[in-house]
Amino acid sequence: MLTVIDWLVVAGYFALILGIAWWTIKKHKNKTSDQYFLAGRHLGWFIVGASIFASNIGSEHLVGLAGSGATDGVAMAHYELHAWCLLILGWVMIPFYMRSRVFTMPEFLERRFSPHARTLLSGISLVAYVLTKIAVGIFAGGVVFSVLLPEVHWFGLDSFWVGSILVVVITGLYTVVGGMSAVAYTEAIQTIILIIGSALVTIFGLKAIGGWSALRSIVGSEMFNLWKPLIPHGVASTWAPVKEAGRMAWYFNDNYPWLGMLFCAPIIGLWYWTTDQYIVQRALAAKNETEARRGSITASYFKLLPVFIFIIPGIIAYGLAVSGKVPALQQQLIGPNGQIIREQAQKAFPLMVAHVLPIGIRGIVVAGLLAALMSSLAGVFNASSTLFTIDFYSRIKKHIAQEKLVRVGRIATTVMVLIGLAWIPVIRGGKGLYDYLQGVQAYLAPPIFVVFFAGILNKRLNGKGCLAALSTGFILGLFRLAIDTPVKLIPGFKYPQGSFLWIINNIYFQYYSLFIFIVSIAVIYAVSYFTEKPDEQKILGLTFGTVTEEQRRATRSSWDARDVVASVIVVLLIIAIYLYFTG
Repeated sequence: MLTVIDWLVVAGYFALILGIAWWTIKKHKNKTSDQYFLAGRHLGWFIVGASIFASNIGSEHLVGLAGSGATDGVAMAHYELHAWCLLILGWVMIPFYMRSRVFTMPEFLERRFSPHARTLLSGISLVAYVLTKIAVGIFAGGVVFSVLLPEVHWFGLDSFWVGSILVVVITGLYTVVGGMSAVAYTEAIQTIILIIGSALVTIFGLKAIGGWSALRSIVGSEMFNLWKPLIPHGVASTWAPVKEAGRMAWYFNDNYPWLGMLFCAPIIGLWYWTTDQYIVQRALAAKNETEARRGSITASYFKLLPVFIFIIPGIIAYGLAVSGKVPALQQQLIGPNGQIIREQAQKAFPLMVAHVLPIGIRGIVVAGLLAALMSSLAGVFNASSTLFTIDFYSRIKKHIAQEKLVRVGRIATTVMVLIGLAWIPVIRGGKGLYDYLQGVQAYLAPPIFVVFFAGILNKRLNGKGCLAALSTGFILGLFRLAIDTPVKLIPGFKYPQGSFLWIINNIYFQYYSLFIFIVSIAVIYAVSYFTEKPDEQKILGLTFGTVTEEQRRATRSSWDARDVVASVIVVLLIIAIYLYFTG
């Protein structure tokens, strides 16, 4: 598989990352909580943008998006074209976040609503990060290692274990010691390596298949139709359970109704890109509002790339397999009936790396895969420790010294690393667990989206309404997850057809998510308007209705025509991609 040259390239990658981390640690002493958790709030726009993108793109994207490309073409590009959500972050949310000077998103909810809202969101976010982001990232990384490095064995451990442990430990090491500064600067380099490596897969893949025209001819026009998976018949046609397809069902569903994609997908997108600590923490670490906004705009450009560097390689893998141009891909991906084996499609990207790329280039792409895994893990380690230390520990131990707060942050990060290591045997043994974890955000996102956006849009909404909406939304989400759990994780388990639990389990997940969204809106407005008004002095500058003239002038002076033009270009690029990939 990998030659000596490839291994030298991979070793060079590790040396580069550790060198950057060491330089960052030496330069930034991390003596205060600002320095450790938010890099001293000194990051420039490029570091912010690259760090946001690197945190988002984990190895599960390479595995999953390429797999979806192999099975369903450009269908999942809808989610990647959520780049416009980053413009909402930059232009709408950043001014409120930056003037509040918060460390965490739950802390912003406390400023806007109440301490109880902060505690609830912090707890839910922390549990969700541990259960989903850490577990999913490690699992997908293990899949990559098992395909690309099957010959690696160490003390009886196979490549899945060796690769996962190595990356978790190295990532944890520089995250624990260096904090946000080390995470952000290494992520910026990892973004460049990831993009170059993945782009090389596209380039050499197209060369192997004979170019873009040959690819379209071999796979057919439907693979390039963004609207292929959208069922035109509305609600009734999606009543049946979502079709499962191996471990990557989140990406492989060919059952996405237009109603869900039109309304539910943007809700989840806006929650993730504009209110999730995992992403927004990078913008909070910017020098000022200008740098934070430009970082968000930069990230929106990066976010358009996965369509071409992850999804297209998956389509190429399918084309090379079905045409027989690469026998190894045909053997692995195509079944006796001539159709793609959906359970195997998750291996599309690593198989391309192993059988299409030349010596030396393989090492660069493997480094890119490592960059994807390490950056996403570093992001979740850092975000989790920040939530625990700032939203829980510092509120219990008031007036604590800054040095001790940083020490607690390092301990919390270490615990997250250990949890990541403990997850490896669990996620490897439970294939159904991976599918299950992918759906969690669809049920937890709506109430969070509602309280943040409704909170800044309407100054009349109060803490009681926020807490009621969060509680109601989370209960509805957890109720659905509790019903889904035995079906997902226990082989052969089914509810009696027609029963109440069967009906809940069979409601399409996007529709149930929309139901939670509608209920959360109704609750926050009803409870707020039936209770007392919030004190406007306490929420000054935290809603559109309480922004002062001075604050408006400060925000207006933070952007110019260049920012507007750059944002308009992103929107035009999104429209152009939609038009091109419309059958």
